[in-house]
Amino acid sequence: MTLQSTPALILNQLLQAKRPLVMGILNVTPDSFSDGNRFLSLENALTHARQMVEEGADIIDIGGESSRPGAEPVSEQEELCRVIPVIERLVREVATPISIDTTKPAVMRAAIEAGAFMINDVNALQEPGALVMAAQLDVPVCIMHKKGASVTMQKAPNYSDVVSEVADFLQQRIHCCERAGIKRQHILIDPGFGFGKTLAHNLTLLDNLAKFKELDLPILVGLSRKTMFGDLLQKPVNARLPASLSALVVAVMKGANIVRVHDVVASVDAVRVVSALGQNGVNNV
Repeated sequence: MTLQSTPALILNQLLQAKRPLVMGILNVTPDSFSDGNRFLSLENALTHARQMVEEGADIIDIGGESSRPGAEPVSEQEELCRVIPVIERLVREVATPISIDTTKPAVMRAAIEAGAFMINDVNALQEPGALVMAAQLDVPVCIMHKKGASVTMQKAPNYSDVVSEVADFLQQRIHCCERAGIKRQHILIDPGFGFGKTLAHNLTLLDNLAKFKELDLPILVGLSRKTMFGDLLQKPVNARLPASLSALVVAVMKGANIVRVHDVVASVDAVRVVSALGQNGVNNV
């Protein structure tokens, strides 16, 4: 695919593909739940990013602060030191678009200036200054639902109706984005599997994912190696690939436009198989 230069056109061209997109995860952190400390060095991070590109990743999502339950925050400067050198090198070496996984306005700005095309914010642009920054940068943004802070979000999360409450939250944040000057066509949504949700909540969200299509925006989902599969199957992180792929297939069939994954080659294969079942309606289950 030949990509145009502006972030909005890159997103538009990506979403015109005849299959959902695969976003490869690159955690440049010491404490991420699945791959913490594996890609903290610049060379290890670059090697893994190149591998994901070769395996067929459509987007590389780079994060410098863990958002796992119980994770401690890192300073703005530390996060910048982790992600900016990786972005600067990658944009010179690969054509695959890069998104920045961050909640901090200063990191958003520096990452976009370094060559990233999209902001992926697990806090839905709720940090002070984040909405204004995203509007100024005029790039695509993914807003995610998360109940509570990372340190406490998995301590007995409670909902009356998890699907309605998550959808209402996302709708409210969409309105906030638009009021701040972020174009609607630049917004993606993520229901936030595993972020302030029990196993039952996660399964309910997955079963009802198609309802989020009513918001009429691209849907991004992150299900890869999640704790929900450990709870369901009593499997450690490194044994959750089959479960992750099963959930990915369900998500794609229910309308997910982008799947965020650790295991790129297996996920690309799964997406292609589901897409091959019917270009005439596979995502309308």
